Amino acid sequence: MLNNRANVQAMTAKILWADDEIDLLKPHILFLEERGYEVLTAKSGDEALELVEDDEFDVIFLDENMPGLSGLDTLSRIRQTNGTIPIIMITKSEEEEIMEEAIGSHISDYLIKPVNPNQILLAIKKNLNRKDLVGQKTVTNYQREFRNLGMRLTDHLDAEEWKKIYEDVVYWELQLERSNDEGMKDVLRMQKEEANRIFSRFVSQNYSDWIKGSEDAPTLSHNVLKKNLFPELSNQTTFLVVIDNLRLDQWKMIKPWLEEYFRIEREETYYAILPTATQYARNALFAGMMPRDIQQMFPSQWKNEDEEGSKNNFEESFLSSQLKREGLNLRMSYNKVLNMKFGRKIAENFANLLNNDLNVIVYNFVDMLSHARTEMEVIRELADDEAAYRSLTVSWFEHSPLSDILKSIAESGSNLVITTDHGSIRVKEPSKIVGDRNTNTNLRYKVGKNLSYRDKDVLAIRNPDDVLLPRLNVSSSYVFALNDLFFAYPNNYNYYVNYFRGTFQHGGISLEEIIVPYAHLRPR
Repeated sequence: MLNNRANVQAMTAKILWADDEIDLLKPHILFLEERGYEVLTAKSGDEALELVEDDEFDVIFLDENMPGLSGLDTLSRIRQTNGTIPIIMITKSEEEEIMEEAIGSHISDYLIKPVNPNQILLAIKKNLNRKDLVGQKTVTNYQREFRNLGMRLTDHLDAEEWKKIYEDVVYWELQLERSNDEGMKDVLRMQKEEANRIFSRFVSQNYSDWIKGSEDAPTLSHNVLKKNLFPELSNQTTFLVVIDNLRLDQWKMIKPWLEEYFRIEREETYYAILPTATQYARNALFAGMMPRDIQQMFPSQWKNEDEEGSKNNFEESFLSSQLKREGLNLRMSYNKVLNMKFGRKIAENFANLLNNDLNVIVYNFVDMLSHARTEMEVIRELADDEAAYRSLTVSWFEHSPLSDILKSIAESGSNLVITTDHGSIRVKEPSKIVGDRNTNTNLRYKVGKNLSYRDKDVLAIRNPDDVLLPRLNVSSSYVFALNDLFFAYPNNYNYYVNYFRGTFQHGGISLEEIIVPYAHLRPR
């Protein structure tokens, strides 16, 4: 199949070759024409620009050292109107300055004279068929890995091994996005769903023991800062950036941007506590304790599900208390960014933060994006699948005040830690549940009394004390949706299901919600 696609490409590809000595290259041009390529020639940069204006080409070869309009000048003019066509520079010189200028002008490749026909042919195939070649190689590699990944899922995995499973699934998810093989993408989706079913059972069986401090417990929300951040604090200013609701795949997508400015010295994951929701997971992160203990120590600052008002208004005081308990006497700032205006304000006043030992910035955009996708039709259309959701996150990140703040952190030489409080999952199938009118509205977990549900769809915690969660009343219990399920009430069931199916939700048990990124970075 790949060879057939390459042959079709060769038969239809049109090439422009600009060189002031083009007559000497006649054997090369005949070589390409014999292989089905259509080749138009130009003896100057000006002539090449006229041809580009009048016709469409699949590849352009430019001689760097043409009299009059040079190859670099011609390249620059072409890029003003066409930023995607592959342009291959041919040069007699290997001078670093020339090559830096050419690469900076976005050439696709370059060759050093004298060139031979096979070099030319390889350059064409590499640039015309790159996507097909990379995609086919990726599919072949995943086909080999599929069986291995499936066998690993049958083992009795521990918490650390599940991290590796999820990292591998995310890796292949991102790799297969380059492929046009929808069948293989479906295979991976099914394998991921199977992994989530097994992972949900694993968490259900072990979560209570983890909370009680079992030896095999992973790092959890309430101890991640104590284990990972506090030992790294030094005399150098450190920024802790918590991007709310950032999944591992979204982290992997913004990582290349960060690597332009930072060296990633430590990259890992930790387990978000249940419920995988801001009120619980992020408060636990900053307080360094489980929600029930926060409620008991800070009764006036913890708000239960049935109380009015924001459930995350006291993160700064929770973190200050944790630092004091750990004997860390630090000068600290805390900023929560809920809109672009405030994000710009932090970026503009960045210098003031350098007087602190620790600066905490909570950025809420990704969480708002997931909610907006549920509520706004235009966002639903822009992010109608996992790949589009990731792409929208990256687009926001690259143009947000957060990227300006991160650049300033790099320029200041400060340390940077990026993490999150929980992830989210794209829900697919409904699970019927019944509760009284005081039951909370979250689609992935419910807390209340006299809940009625399908046992196979949930992890039920009938005694909240077992997992250190607050008890609203004597008969309160928690239920957490497994896999990609979401709760739906029998009343107006069909409308409810159609409205929320395919939306991104959090609060329950899945790889995407629980296993979340943590990274320590230093400026380059």
